[in-house]
Formats: sequence, structure tokens, C-alpha cells
Amino acid sequence: MPDQSAVVGRSHRGLRVRVAERCREITEARWFATAVFLLILGNAVVLGVETYAGVTARWHTELQAVEHLVLAAFATEMVLRAGAHATRPWGFFRDPWNLFDLAVVLAAFVPAARENSTILRLLRLARVLRAARFLPQLRIVLVAVGRSLPGTVSFLLVGALLLYVYAMVGWVFFAAHDPEHFGSIGRAVLTLFLLMTLDGLGDAVHAGLEISRWSFLYYVSYVLIASFVLVNVLIGVVINSLEEAREIEKDEAEKLQAEELAAGQGDVPDEARLRERIEAARRALDDIESALPSLPPPRAHAAHKDGSVTEGV
Repeated sequence: MPDQSAVVGRSHRGLRVRVAERCREITEARWFATAVFLLILGNAVVLGVETYAGVTARWHTELQAVEHLVLAAFATEMVLRAGAHATRPWGFFRDPWNLFDLAVVLAAFVPAARENSTILRLLRLARVLRAARFLPQLRIVLVAVGRSLPGTVSFLLVGALLLYVYAMVGWVFFAAHDPEHFGSIGRAVLTLFLLMTLDGLGDAVHAGLEISRWSFLYYVSYVLIASFVLVNVLIGVVINSLEEAREIEKDEAEKLQAEELAAGQGDVPDEARLRERIEAARRALDDIESALPSLPPPRAHAAHKDGSVTEGV
């Protein structure tokens, strides 16, 4: 008689497999992704409508009902996505997008957040960012922005150092003649920061030439380094991060498919696999028997004393 605990364990594993398969069929369906995406857009539209005081005062109850329905729909989506990982629950938490979606949905149920209208609006606004989950190219761009942050920080440090050096040089040479733009280190930094975008460069160069003709070299060298060299370096960092994000997205997709395939094969009960193999063996034997030609029955052989054999009829 089989062990009762083993039978219960196999039954639970089989139930988890069926739940995971069913939830995976729903969450991976095209209509499900489209419905959630439209729900996110609808949530964004409702947020925009609530900025009109007249509409909010007139349709306050209806807008609250829509918000509760949207929150219930998002909670149902999270339950289905978690159910798709019923065979391996920790797989749900390994996806950063699942963690982000779960945090946004659960935060709406926190009493402190629900009582604070500002925090609640920000949380509802964060739901709009979930649209990136259903737009692969936008998701890759967001990942690339995150990976480019270390390089961007280095770029900002170099840019700040460049601004400070040129601001000090500008204060030394132009403070007395142009105090409005170079009267202090703060004003000089602000002036050079605006010049980095090439805004008002012509006026600045003409004003500098009235002070000294050598100011032309000051402005030209600054613009070449700040507006061309540094900006191109930043673009290179972002493009490199974008390529890395594409590779990461591809590797994660392949890894997820491999894990789902392994989970689907590894969680099938041993008894069910054994029965499938037995049925396959039986079918193979039946095919072999049907393919063999009908053979005549064996004949009797008579042996003589001298050792010769006579075939019987």
C-alpha cells in the first residue's frame, strides 16, 4: 500500500502544475497583455480627468468606483502572474518587473498611503510606468538608462570639474567688466552651463571681444570641449548601455524559457511519467506485431539412429 504522505505530495504537485499551466496560458495570451495595457492607459486617462476640479466635484463617486475597479483588476493580474509560478514560487520574485508591479499594487492597500492623497496619487501615477512591461523597446531603453548611470555619474563629475575651472578663469578675466554674467562663481557657472547648450553663444562672444580679443579662445575652447567632446562621450555611454540592455533582455528571455521548460518537465509526477512510458512501449510492441508477416507453424523433426534427421510432415 503506498505511503499516504507520498500520495498527498504527488497530488499537491499535480495541482500546482495544473494551476501554473492554466495561469501561464492566461498571462501569456495576447488578449491578456492587451487588456492590461488598455487598463493602464485607462488609469492614466482617469488621473488626467481628476485634475479638472469641476469634473472631480461632479463625478467624485463614479471616479472612486473606477479607481476601486482598476485596483481590483491589477490585484487579479498579480494573482494570475504569481499563479503562473506556482511550481517555482521564487521565480516570480526573480523578475524585477514583477517586484515593481507588486510594490505598486500592494502600496495602494497600505493605510498610510490611502489616507494621504498626495502619496496615493503618486502611486497611481506609478502604475502608468507599468506600460513599459508591455513595450519591449521601451523596456530596453529603461534598462539601458539604468545601466548608463555609472558612466553618467563619471560624465557629470568631469563636466562639473570643467565648469568650475572655466568659471574660475571667466571670473578672473571678466568679473570686472561683465559682473552680470561673471561677477561670482555661481553666476559664471550658470552662464557657462547655458552656453553648453549653445544658447546665447553669439552674444557672449561679442561681449567678450569688447573686453579682449583673446576671449575668443576662451569661448571656442570651452564650447569644443563641453558641447562636442563631452556630449559625444555621453552619447557613446548611452549607446553602449543600450547594446548591453538588448543582450541582457535576450539572455533573460532565453533563460526564462529554459527554466519554464525544465519546470514543466521536472514537476510531472513519476507515476504519470511511468505510465506514459508503459503506454508508449505497448504501442511500439503492437506496431511491431502488426508489421511482422504471418509465419507457418513449426514442423516436427524425426531423428534416426545413424544421426540423420528426417523432416516430418
